[in-house]
Amino acid sequence: MECPFCTETIRDEAIACKNCSRDLRFVRPILLEVQDLVSEIDNLTHALDRAEVALARLTSPLRYYVIHFAVYVLLPAVLLVAAHIVITIVLNVAPLYLRLASIVIPLLFGIASMPFNKLGPLGAWLVGLVTAILSVGCMLVVTGINDSVPIVPASVVEWREVGEYVASISLAFLSGNVLGMVIFRILPNTLAQGGKPNAIAFRAARLLGEHVGGEQMRRRARLIQEFAQTAGPLLGAGAGVAGSLYTGLKGVIGS
Repeated sequence: MECPFCTETIRDEAIACKNCSRDLRFVRPILLEVQDLVSEIDNLTHALDRAEVALARLTSPLRYYVIHFAVYVLLPAVLLVAAHIVITIVLNVAPLYLRLASIVIPLLFGIASMPFNKLGPLGAWLVGLVTAILSVGCMLVVTGINDSVPIVPASVVEWREVGEYVASISLAFLSGNVLGMVIFRILPNTLAQGGKPNAIAFRAARLLGEHVGGEQMRRRARLIQEFAQTAGPLLGAGAGVAGSLYTGLKGVIGS
């Protein structure tokens, strides 16, 4: 909570500001109510964003899907195939660089998909999977034409490598989407306002001991809620990036 007189950060249970020494007993309930209202407005804003996306999808489905396909499937696929041509054919360097590029490119598009198009994790995974299949398929065609070899993989080992490559690209796109959610939604909300903790956060706070005041319990519950809101997606994004790196690089550097 911020002091309304000096704008310094203070504890919710404070009855006087430690910086300017002003009495907060009369304004503190209003400040807490304002925090709750800000949290409610933020939730309504996100709900409005989702409704606008759904409305655009229903009113102009062809335009919606064409634009999204072009931006989040065709464009990253073109960049991935271009990286494949430059790294493996033009420069003829180690395939490690191609695998790293195949993680970074979809990761960046995944990050952009959240703030600009409000794409959720499930949609991001599906888009990443389509992008990966299209990209890897085009890479196989390019390799087959350039090296005069069969386009379709001829052994179980080659099919497994293709599957790992597809998984790496799709996981990178999904991880980018989750990172975008953390960067553009969760962290700003957490830093900007306290918000009223939900019932689950209060239950978790009581498990740590109930022999505290109401304000202390509220502050504890909000800390638990904020930690869950930020740590969960961050752990998910980290796991996705780790999985993308593992599946993408283990065929190059060895399992």
